[in-house]
Amino acid sequence: MSAKPRPLLSWHLRPAARAALAWCGAIAYPFALFFAARGTPFDSPGLPFVSAAAVTVLPLGLLHRRPLPALALMLLGTYVTATTTPFWQVVYLLVLANDLAAGYIVATRPRRIAVTAAVPTLGVQIAFAARLGTGTDGFARTVVVLVLALAAAWMTGHSVRERREHAAALRSQTAARAVAAERLRIARELHDMIAHSIGVIAIQAGVGRRVIDTQPDEARNALATIEDTSRETLAGLRRTLGALRRTEPGPGAEAAPREPAPGLADLDRLTASTKDAGVHADVRWLGERRPLPPDIDLAAFRIVQEALTNVVRHADTPDCRVTIGNQDGELTIEVADDGRGGLTSGTGYGITGMRERVSLLRGQFTAGPRPEGGFRVAARLPLSEGVHIS
Repeated sequence: MSAKPRPLLSWHLRPAARAALAWCGAIAYPFALFFAARGTPFDSPGLPFVSAAAVTVLPLGLLHRRPLPALALMLLGTYVTATTTPFWQVVYLLVLANDLAAGYIVATRPRRIAVTAAVPTLGVQIAFAARLGTGTDGFARTVVVLVLALAAAWMTGHSVRERREHAAALRSQTAARAVAAERLRIARELHDMIAHSIGVIAIQAGVGRRVIDTQPDEARNALATIEDTSRETLAGLRRTLGALRRTEPGPGAEAAPREPAPGLADLDRLTASTKDAGVHADVRWLGERRPLPPDIDLAAFRIVQEALTNVVRHADTPDCRVTIGNQDGELTIEVADDGRGGLTSGTGYGITGMRERVSLLRGQFTAGPRPEGGFRVAARLPLSEGVHIS
């Protein structure tokens, strides 16, 4: 059964009807104000004041949509009311309403429009005061009061505008920083995930090319390692891209599955792939192994992974040492080798990525040549109270 079609005419007329209602209210305002502000037989300001306050709401709808025409109609109503010899309470009410409207325009519109609104407002109010005939001294005092009141409305509107713009700028900066941080996080993840695998693949491809004629079994093993590493890397890339493409699931939609992030529990798999690349990693654990916070667990794994990748690619050594320990509430990570690689501290994206990871966790990171030869990567990650290494 098909849904009932929406009446197009009423759908398109709704905004037009609201705009027409706002214009009608604003146009009716000067006439309604003229009759509401007139005196009563009892010579009491109560009824005129209440009536004038009630009709002041009429131009508010247009003030939001078309502030200058709405203010012009309000000023017209104010000047016309001067012909009725209104009570002073009504005069104060009209001055306040006009100043509030001008302040609203200052707060929500560009400076050019704000000036266009403020100047006629002051001029009409001064003409209003002159029409009432308050005498020379009284007129001067009234003009001063009108100027000060409008200046206060201008400053208030300007302050509101500045606070709103400042808040918008802060939100924009926060969003930009969040986007930059997310881009760096994705870059680190992709680099750490791919660099190690590509290093293993490159080395195994070289081994297979050299021994394919003399040692076909070794060549087949190298190809098998390349295949396994490629599949694992491809699966990791698919998980990462799936997380990037995932949106909030709508009705009937299924969210993309969340794969567990790697951690120190995966070191055996990591060292196995490193061994396939020709480097034996001797892993030593110091302290009791217990669950880590996910962010620290992932960072520790990525640091070890990147450090082993550098050993494979640059150290030119068959072995290295990985030491992970828990000392004084800190997770310590050290990867050292005795190789002769040309890597220096601070080069490449790997060292930068490791340093960024440690910095985000408020830890300490060092990387550089060892005095006795080789290269050393060390990191200290603070642990919360009662949490030990995984």
